[in-house]
Amino acid sequence: MIIILITIISSLLSIAFFTIAERKVMASMQRRRGPNVIGFWGSLQAFSDGLKLLLKEIIIPIKSNWVLFLAAPVWSLLIGILIWIFIPFYDLNYITNFDYSLLIVYAVSSVGVYAIIGAGWTSNSKYALLGGLRSAAQLISYEVSIALLILPVAAISNSFNIIEIVYKQNLYTWYIIPLLPVSVIFLISILAETNRAPFDLPEAEAEIVAGYNVEYSSMTFAMFFLAEYSNMLWLSSIFILLFLGGWLSPIKWINDSIIWFIIKTLIISFIIIHIRASYPRYRYDQLMSLGWKIFLPFSIGYFLFIIGFLLIV
Repeated sequence: MIIILITIISSLLSIAFFTIAERKVMASMQRRRGPNVIGFWGSLQAFSDGLKLLLKEIIIPIKSNWVLFLAAPVWSLLIGILIWIFIPFYDLNYITNFDYSLLIVYAVSSVGVYAIIGAGWTSNSKYALLGGLRSAAQLISYEVSIALLILPVAAISNSFNIIEIVYKQNLYTWYIIPLLPVSVIFLISILAETNRAPFDLPEAEAEIVAGYNVEYSSMTFAMFFLAEYSNMLWLSSIFILLFLGGWLSPIKWINDSIIWFIIKTLIISFIIIHIRASYPRYRYDQLMSLGWKIFLPFSIGYFLFIIGFLLIV
């Protein structure tokens, strides 16, 4: 129970500091200062923003289903935090270890879409409903691709256990080398799965008034915000576990450690932030076409290729 509590608190603190890191990195790329007033080098800005949102009033739309309206952000954040329980940070530092832990992580993450649909439907707003439907369509589209992208990893490692997948890799056989196309598509799918630029159409103010969360305020809005950043971090963690050796050391004479897990996760997170600050937003038809007409056929074809190659070899 103590380990679970420590994991939850650590994940919340990581999310808070990740928001500060994103603002500082984007400010540096755009020649701005970014947060620099609250705390040393702006390090307490996220906590100041959280306190501000906590003090604001929670506004519930008239004739909305207020029970589901308030339950949607709680469900979204709960899924974003709960999933950390199934992610191993190190061989000796994990809470759960199942034979099908990779499938469990995927299954738990998939039910998060109900929070977005519920938020849009219960807001009693056409704009929120449209945003919820568009976000659900986007998430489902790229979840299909992600499901097919983890199959080649499971086929090569002959396991759905995340810890076993990590140890099947070593210094010279990280799966990013034989599965480079899969890893690139997986990284792009992470952006679409978390509604990140250039695939942030469900939340784009220029598209449909900020999407499914347009009617939310105060801490209910903050919960969606925290859940999104939590999803970015745990998906980055899954990426390094599947393709970059997890906590395994990239240097032969240095021991494996949770420090390597953190460093690799920060690198992938930095790439996600860099993409947000560098590329323009896609049109919605381009987004759906990329998922269904390019990523899905390629994922199926590459999986069949890997299966055929393994049978021959």
